[in-house]
Amino acid sequence: MGAAARRRLREGLSPVLFVAALLLAWEVASRALDVSKFVAPKPSEILPIFAQRGAEILPHAIQTLSTTLAGFVVGVALGFALGVALGASRRFYAMVFPTLIGVNSIPKVAIVPLLVLWAGIGTVPAVVTSAVIVIFPIAVVVSASIATMDAELADVLRSLGAGRLLALAKVGVPQSMPAFFGALKVAITLSFIGSILAESVAANRGLGFMMNRAASDFDVELVYSGLLTLAAMGIALYLASLALERRLVGWADRRG
Repeated sequence: MGAAARRRLREGLSPVLFVAALLLAWEVASRALDVSKFVAPKPSEILPIFAQRGAEILPHAIQTLSTTLAGFVVGVALGFALGVALGASRRFYAMVFPTLIGVNSIPKVAIVPLLVLWAGIGTVPAVVTSAVIVIFPIAVVVSASIATMDAELADVLRSLGAGRLLALAKVGVPQSMPAFFGALKVAITLSFIGSILAESVAANRGLGFMMNRAASDFDVELVYSGLLTLAAMGIALYLASLALERRLVGWADRRG
């Protein structure tokens, strides 16, 4: 096995081993401190729930994943477009950014009841909440990167006859990609928060609804199984974004 293959194997195994170590530490600490299952069930009590009640958990997990992905895609697309516009125009930035700050300062839990009034209980409030919570971090990071694009490269393109839009497309947008993918990793977690928030308040399906109902029934193992399912889906989306980042902007990675 070559050095590169061994390095990839280590990179793949190390997160798995770390999670296994965390679960083992959780199990040992729970047994040593005799923690009640109504406070924090042991992993040995939670993991069997996936086999025993998988048919109950799976539809809710699929619903949450689908609404999160839909909101994530919409939010990232709008955030990226808004970020490019904010970074490319100082006048547009001065006009729009204060309003964007104000809108983002509104607690998202306050938006969900309005969405219920407009669209009813169901998928739409979860998708919209997931999208809204993602737009701001993407827009801020992309706009900052566009605004600080390499002036020398832009000047070279302009000296060759390129217009402002072409310079933005050839220099500004590619330069913003590493920062954009960094923001994407944060947006993944935020999109799940938006979906779960809306599902807890205004849905009859999804992990947020399932955990809310389980908590009211004191079904703590099911609540924790929902949390672990969310963590697993978040990690899966993170790995997908990491693979896409390495494929599209691998040139920006300077780690040996």
